[in-house]
Amino acid sequence: MTFLQELRVQRWDDHRYYHHSRINQSLHLVSAISFVVAYGLLFVDPALAAILAWCVSMTTRQAGHFFFEPRGYDHVNQVTDEHKEAIKVGYNIRRKVVLMTVWLLVPLVLWLRPDLFGLIAPAATAREFVNDVGLGWLALGVAGLAFRVVQLAVQQNLRTGLVWMTKILTDPFHDIWLYHRAPLALLRGELIDPMPHVRRGH
Repeated sequence: MTFLQELRVQRWDDHRYYHHSRINQSLHLVSAISFVVAYGLLFVDPALAAILAWCVSMTTRQAGHFFFEPRGYDHVNQVTDEHKEAIKVGYNIRRKVVLMTVWLLVPLVLWLRPDLFGLIAPAATAREFVNDVGLGWLALGVAGLAFRVVQLAVQQNLRTGLVWMTKILTDPFHDIWLYHRAPLALLRGELIDPMPHVRRGH
């Protein structure tokens, strides 16, 4: 496959395997919009961008997966949940738990060690502390992205890792296009996307 073909496959698998719930899709829309705002803020206030990305974008996105996405046998794709988790290119549930745990630990570590073990100047005010937390979360985001790319490069190949990174960075724009109608479907009482396009293989 070419780079773009593999990108389409990763996006397709992510959608058909992990976005059946209309609530999850709607939360992804909220997440995507706030991520786009965070992208813009990166050029103005990186710490604030990271705070928005982690506290709004990531929490809504992961809440959709953890609390609303159906688990168990996937009748649409005819696969088990265990199979999907095993072949997941990006962060599966187990990896996400680890990532979100580290996210919660960042402010705790900075509270206990404001100088981050001598690596930074300790925050003297609440505003500086919040800024340090934001920058810590930004560093975590970059590290989490880079770690998975390297891991995929070792386990599969470098292109798969780079394709996944491209997918992750462009997901906000793609999700807005993909899930912009999800809230309307939810208002109609449709909790689960019937996914006729997936059943047809498109």
